Amino acid sequence: MKTQTKKLTVSNPLKVERIFKFNMRSILLAFAFMLVSISGFAHCDSYDGPVIKDALKALDQNNVQLVLKWIEPQQEKEIIPLFHKTYSLKNEDKEVYAIVEKHFLETLVRLHREMESASFTGLKPAGSMTPLVEMADNSIAENDVEKVIKTVTNNLEQVLRERYATVAKLNKTKDNSVEQGREYVHAYVQYTHTLEALEHILHGDISH
Repeated sequence: MKTQTKKLTVSNPLKVERIFKFNMRSILLAFAFMLVSISGFAHCDSYDGPVIKDALKALDQNNVQLVLKWIEPQQEKEIIPLFHKTYSLKNEDKEVYAIVEKHFLETLVRLHREMESASFTGLKPAGSMTPLVEMADNSIAENDVEKVIKTVTNNLEQVLRERYATVAKLNKTKDNSVEQGREYVHAYVQYTHTLEALEHILHGDISH
């Protein structure tokens, strides 16, 4: 029994080009998210991060619903009573309320971090966000991702070119000695792991 194979033909080169550009756009967006995920672990811990912003807004409006999206349903039993207790002290002694409010914020962020399977090391001051994390938040607020794409495109190209150039240079001398071989392996791992991380983000699960 003969197996027939279909010959792939490109009937519309412009369509293929558009698909390629769309895929590259997806890759760059995924890489941007990867950079934010890796470099911005303190993002949701900081006072200018979205979790605490929502928490303060919730306390201002007495609306616990605003913070529940940051935690799992089973965690609500811990945060809801604490929220109401915190709000009830809002107009009491300022020093006492500051302590209670901080405890509520720490609890909320800790639970959120547990949801992400990440450790909690305490609240971070405003201004702790890295440039890419701040850019990510701004792109959402401004409804414009073009700056993110441009920045990530430039940075990704620079990183890949530099790491490729290093590994290509060391590839010529990797067998001259063990030391040179190890130097090559180090550069090889950096280069390939950059692409492996990107591939994982495109085809695997992404954690914040």
